Amino acid sequence: MATPLRVRAALVAAATGLVLTGCAGVTPAKNETSSGGDVVLRVQGMPAPTDTAALAQFKRLVQDFQAKNPGITIEGTENRWDPLTFSAKLAGKTIEDVIQVPLTEPQGLIARKHVQPITEQLKQWTHYQEFNPQVLQPLSDSAGQVYGIPQAPFAQGLVYNRKLFTQAGLDPDKPPATWDEVRAAAKQISAKTGKAGFVHESKGNTGGWQLTMLTYTHGGSMETEQGGKYVAAVNDPATKRSLELLQAMRWTDNSMGQNQLLDQDDVVKQFAAGQLGMFMGTPGTYRLAKTKFGMKNTADYGVTSLPQAGGNATLGGAEVYMVPASVPKEKVDAAVKWLLFAQAEPQYEPAIAAERAKELAKDPKAAVGVPTLPMFSTAQQDKINAAIKPYVNVELDHFKPWLEGTPKLTLKPEPPIAAQKLYTILDTVVQSVLTKRDADVDALLTKAQADADKMLAAEQK
Repeated sequence: MATPLRVRAALVAAATGLVLTGCAGVTPAKNETSSGGDVVLRVQGMPAPTDTAALAQFKRLVQDFQAKNPGITIEGTENRWDPLTFSAKLAGKTIEDVIQVPLTEPQGLIARKHVQPITEQLKQWTHYQEFNPQVLQPLSDSAGQVYGIPQAPFAQGLVYNRKLFTQAGLDPDKPPATWDEVRAAAKQISAKTGKAGFVHESKGNTGGWQLTMLTYTHGGSMETEQGGKYVAAVNDPATKRSLELLQAMRWTDNSMGQNQLLDQDDVVKQFAAGQLGMFMGTPGTYRLAKTKFGMKNTADYGVTSLPQAGGNATLGGAEVYMVPASVPKEKVDAAVKWLLFAQAEPQYEPAIAAERAKELAKDPKAAVGVPTLPMFSTAQQDKINAAIKPYVNVELDHFKPWLEGTPKLTLKPEPPIAAQKLYTILDTVVQSVLTKRDADVDALLTKAQADADKMLAAEQK
C-alpha cells in the first residue's frame, strides 16, 4: 500500500490532458544548432495565447535561462501529445527535444525505449537527493534510472460549486465525504436549482479515467499482476458498484443533467458558467476555469478530497517532461538544465518561487497559489508557501477540505500498462451507462474485461 503524500499549497503551473501511442525504438538524431552555433532546444509546454499571464511568464523564463546559459537557445511550442502524430514524429526524429506527457505514459515509453534516462544529469544538481521519492517513482525503471521531471503533481478530489450548494440548502463548508452523500447532494442541487448536480466525463478517454478513480474509492483496481504480467481487473465488484451508482444518479435520481458525452474541457466550461454542482477533478481545475473559461466569481469554486465508499484511496497524477531517445547527448544536457530551471527550482527555492509568483500576480487573470502536491519535502514546501503568500490570489480557504482530507487517503497510480488504451475501452462502458436506461452493467463489464485482457496481452508480448 502506498503511503499518502502530504499536501500543501504551492504555485501551480499549467496542466493539459494528452494521449499517446507507441512505435519502434529510435536512434539519436543529428544535433541542431542555430547560425550562431548555439544548441537549439525545442520544448513543449509553452502556454496557449489565451493564458496571457502564463505565456508572458514562460517568455521571461526563456530570456532568463538563455542569459544564464549562453550557447543554449529555447524554442517553445504549444504542441501537445497527439496520438495520431506522436509515433510518426518520433520515428521521423521531428519530435521536440522535451516532450510533455501525462503520468499514464512514462512506464510504457520507458519500456519501449522511446525516452532516455536523465539520472546522470539530474545528479549534478545539489538537491537531487531531496526529490520526493513518490514523485519520481512512476518516472523510473526497475534499475532506478530516472526519465523525467513532473510538473504540478496532483491528487484527484471533488470540485463543487459553493453558490449552488447554498442555493440548494447545503453547507458549502461541509462538502460530501462519501458517495452516498454525493448522490444525496446531487439530487438536492438538481431539484432546488435545476442544474446538473453531478457530472461524470465520458469521452476522449476521460470516461475510463474517471471510472478508474471512482473504482479506487470503492476499493478496486483496473489491472493486477499475475505471474509477472498484468491482467485486467475491470470485471470487479468495485467497478460494478461504481457504475451502478452512476446508473442510479442518471436514471433514478435524474441528477446528472441531459448532456452526457463530455470531456474535461466540456465539464470545466459548464462549471465555470455555474451550470453544474459537482465533478471529480483536481485543484488545478480552478486555474482552467478562471484562465481558459473565464469563471468570473471564483469564490464559488470549492474542492474537497475525493469522497469514499470503502477504498480510502484517490488517484494521483501529473504532467511529466521527458527527453525522447532520439535526442543527442549535447541536447540532453541542455534539456535537463532547462527542466531544472523551469520546473524544479521554482518548487525548491523560496526566492525563485516568490519572484515568479510576484510576476504572475500582476495579471488579475492569473491564478497564484493553487494547491498541489509537494515535489520535495513538506518542510521545503512550507518554505515555498510562506514565500509566495503575499502574492496568492486564490481563495485558499475554499481548498481547505482538499488540503485536510487528501493526506488521509492512499495515493494510487494510474493503471501501469497501456492506461490510455484501457481508458478507451472503458469510455464505451461509461457512455452506455449514461445514455441507455436499460444498460446491462454485468454484460458491459464482461465484454470490457475480455477486450482489456486481449489488449494487455498484446502490449506485453
